[in-house]
Amino acid sequence: MELAMMEGLERPETIDIADPDVPLVEASACGDMAAFEELVRRHDQKLLRIARQVTRNLEDAQDVVQETFLKALEKLHQFQRASKFSTWLIRIAINQALMKIRKMRYAQELPLEYEVSDGGSLPIDLTDWSPGPELLYSRSELHEILHKALEKLSPSLRIVFILRDVEGLSLPESSSVLQLHPSAVKARLYRARLQLRESLSKHFRQPIHDAQYLS
Repeated sequence: MELAMMEGLERPETIDIADPDVPLVEASACGDMAAFEELVRRHDQKLLRIARQVTRNLEDAQDVVQETFLKALEKLHQFQRASKFSTWLIRIAINQALMKIRKMRYAQELPLEYEVSDGGSLPIDLTDWSPGPELLYSRSELHEILHKALEKLSPSLRIVFILRDVEGLSLPESSSVLQLHPSAVKARLYRARLQLRESLSKHFRQPIHDAQYLS
């Protein structure tokens, strides 16, 4: 199931921005494999991080990255400059990761779509703390705790959190990757953060205010 099919929402507006990858993309499309190898070098680690978070398995993630670059090479002529090349690659990687999940029958445990519509009610009575889970992710001793909490999110929410709060993609970039309206991305990110707070709150008996967690 590709991302464009996951929601019946309108597509985000395209973004026209300078992209340093374009010369390499054009050279690759003309058969310059050295240029394509440079594109791989620039983006393979980010794609691996994202794919590993989605598939929850290193070997599957490595397969996803390999499949992503093979598919990208085949379809370079379809790349349009309305979005960054990296955005286009991430979209392919997430689609490949979701297909990997389906093939491995993970979908029986983790639905690809969140069961509540973006216009539905949101939980409001949740334990709060400072900083939010996105900042806690930067602290190595808490990685395992957050990793387990992330696994409990449905893929559609986990992907949004990974793109926005872990990989630092902008709202327009995330919207382009997911082919969702920015308001839908915001709603999913909000729900992901709330669910993570609820899941992580049991690890903290009181709100965290220590400045060391902000460093």
